[in-house]
Amino acid sequence: MGDRLLSALKVSLSSADSALNLRNLKYLPRWAVFLIDIFLVTISTVITFYIIIDLTPNYYHFISFPAKGTLIILVNIFFFFVFRTYAGIIRYSSNIDALKLVLATICSFIILIFINYITFFIIGEKIFLIGSLLINLWISFSLLFLFRLSVKQVYEFYKIVLRGESIKRAVILGADENAISIAGALNIEYPRRFKIVGFLTKTKHNKSIRILDTPVIKFQTSVSESIKRLRATAVILSEQNLTAEEKFSIVEDCLENDIQVFNAPLVSNWEDNDKPLAQKVKTLQIEDLLDREPIVLDKENKEAQLSGKTILVTGGAGSIGSEIVRQVAQYNPLKLIILDQAETPLHNLQLEVEAKFPDLKYRFIICDVGNQKRLELMFQNHDIDVIYHAAAYKHVPLMEANPHEAISVNICGTKNLADLAVKYKVGHFVMVSTDKAVNPSNVMGASKRAAEMYVQSLFHSQEVNDGTETKFITTRFGNVLGSNGSVVPLFRKQIEKGGPVTITHPDIIRYFMTIPEACQLVLEAGTMGKGGEIFVFDMGEPVKIMDLAIKMIKLAGYTPNKNIKVKITGLRPGEKLYEELLNDECKTLPTHHKKIMIGIDKVQDYVVINSKIEKIIKSAEKLKNDKVVAKLKDLIPEFISNNSSYQRLDNILRDNTEIAVSKDK
Repeated sequence: MGDRLLSALKVSLSSADSALNLRNLKYLPRWAVFLIDIFLVTISTVITFYIIIDLTPNYYHFISFPAKGTLIILVNIFFFFVFRTYAGIIRYSSNIDALKLVLATICSFIILIFINYITFFIIGEKIFLIGSLLINLWISFSLLFLFRLSVKQVYEFYKIVLRGESIKRAVILGADENAISIAGALNIEYPRRFKIVGFLTKTKHNKSIRILDTPVIKFQTSVSESIKRLRATAVILSEQNLTAEEKFSIVEDCLENDIQVFNAPLVSNWEDNDKPLAQKVKTLQIEDLLDREPIVLDKENKEAQLSGKTILVTGGAGSIGSEIVRQVAQYNPLKLIILDQAETPLHNLQLEVEAKFPDLKYRFIICDVGNQKRLELMFQNHDIDVIYHAAAYKHVPLMEANPHEAISVNICGTKNLADLAVKYKVGHFVMVSTDKAVNPSNVMGASKRAAEMYVQSLFHSQEVNDGTETKFITTRFGNVLGSNGSVVPLFRKQIEKGGPVTITHPDIIRYFMTIPEACQLVLEAGTMGKGGEIFVFDMGEPVKIMDLAIKMIKLAGYTPNKNIKVKITGLRPGEKLYEELLNDECKTLPTHHKKIMIGIDKVQDYVVINSKIEKIIKSAEKLKNDKVVAKLKDLIPEFISNNSSYQRLDNILRDNTEIAVSKDK
C-alpha cells in the first residue's frame, strides 16, 4: 500500500501537466518569504488578541486592536529587515537561520515593551499587556520556525518521491566526538541520505543514555544483531579504536547479513574545506579492509641520504615512481630528476609537483631507459647521488606476447642505468622488483629476475676488483593497491558497468600492499642497504582473489551472481596461482624493523651473468621470441613457463638434459 502511494505521488508530482510539478522551482523568492513572514506575524497577533480577550477583560484600551496589531507587525517587519530573515534559501535552513528568527522576534518583543513603557511614563497608560507580548513572541516564533521546517521537509520528501529513493536507516559505530560530528553533519545533509537511529560502541553505557535523541548501545560479538534490533540497513564506521582484525570481522558480519557498510573520515584530519563533511562519508572501499597498520620508519636516515642530494627517479610517471617522487620531494633534495617515456602522465605529474612543491628544483626528462646514449647525456649533465629505478614493463600477458620489449626495458634498461651508475660513481642504486621474479613462470617475472641478478653480480664485482663505489639494492614486493593495472580498480570498473567481474581462476591468491607503504620500503631500503641485498616486506596474509571480488560486489550494494555475475576466464599466459617473495634456496636475515627482511641470494659471477645477458639483449634486438625466452631460461634455470606457448621450450630443455645425463652414464 505504501509503495503504491509513493508511486502515485511520484507520478502526480513529476507529471508535466500537473500543477504540483515543482521540478523547476529551485527556491522561494525573497519577496515571497517576506510576505509569508508578515502574514504569519499577523496571524500570531490575531491569535494573541483572541487569547487575551478570552483570558481577561482588563486589557488596555488606549488604542484599538487594529492599531496595536499594525504596530506589532511594523516592528517585526523592521527587524526582519535588520536580521534579513527572508534572505536564506528555506530548504537549506540551518541553526543560523533559527537564531536570526530568535533575535528578530526577541528584539521586536523588547522594542514593544520599550514603547509600552514610554507611553506609560508620558501619558500614564500602557498599550499592551506584558503577558500578551510574551504570548505573541512565542506564537510568532513558532509559526515562523514551523513554516521553514515544513518547507524544508516537504521539499526533501518531494525530492525523495520524485527520484524513487528512500533514506537509509543507519547506525554509527562509535560514540565519541568524531561520531557525533558525523551524525550531526548527516542529519542536516541535503539531499539527506541517512536517518541516524543509534550509536554502537564497545564501551558499556547506561541504557538511558541518548545522543542526538538516539540510543547508545554496546555491541557484543555480533554487530549485525544490534543493527537489526534498531531496524537499520546500514552502518557507518567511525570507531577509531578498532584493530584491523576487528574492523574486518565487523564488515564480514555486516556483509553476510545484507547490511551496507560506509566509512566516515576522522574529523581532525579533514582538510577539504570545499566539500561538506557529510559528503566525506562514502561506501567502504576494499582498500580500507586490505590496508594494514602503517609501517613507522626512521625519517632521520632518509633525510641524511636525500636532503641536499640530486635524486633520479626512473619510471617517475608510474604509480610507484610518482609516489616515490612525492615522498622524496618532502626531504628537500638539491635536485629531483624524473624520467619516463610516457608523455602525458609525466606532464600531469609535472603540474602536480609545480603546485605542491613550488620551491623544489626539478627536471622532467622524456626518455626510454633502453636508450643508452640519451641516458649517458643525462649523467654527464647532472651529478646524480641516488637512483630509484622504477621503470619497467609489468603486465604479464603483454610481456608474454612481446618478450623482446620486456628485455629492452626490464633487462637492457636496468643494465644501462647500472653501468652508468658505476661509471659516474652514483652512491646508491635502488631497484624496484616484484614477487613475480621468484621462481618465475612468465617472461615479465624472468626479465625482472635477470635484472636482479645483474645488479647483484655487478655490486659484488666492484667489491672484488676495486672497492665498492655504488651500492646496488633491490626491493621486492607483491601487488600494489590502486597501481596501474591492479585488480582492484579493474574490478571496480567492472562493477560500475554492471559486471561481469572476471577472475582467471577461483583459487588464485595474491599479496597486497598500499602504494605509500611500498614506496616507504623503497626509500628505507636505500638508507639501510649496504649493497647486494634484496629487501622483502612482510605483506601479511595472502588474499584470495575470489573472496576479494565477492566483498567488492557486496560493498557496492549488490548481490554476487545475482546483480553482478562473477565469471571465471581461465589462467592467462604465464600466470600462476600464487606468488612467492623468496625462493627455496634464499635465506633471510632480520633487520631493525620487524616487517622488513633481507633475502640473501647466492653470489653469482659477474662475467658469466653479463655475457648471458648481452646475448639475451642481442636476441631481443632480432625480435626472435623463442630464442630470447630460451636464453632467459638458460640464465634462470627455475624459470618454468606456466599456461604459455613457451612451455614447449621447457620440454625441449628437459629432454636435452635427460639425453646429456644418459650419455654421461
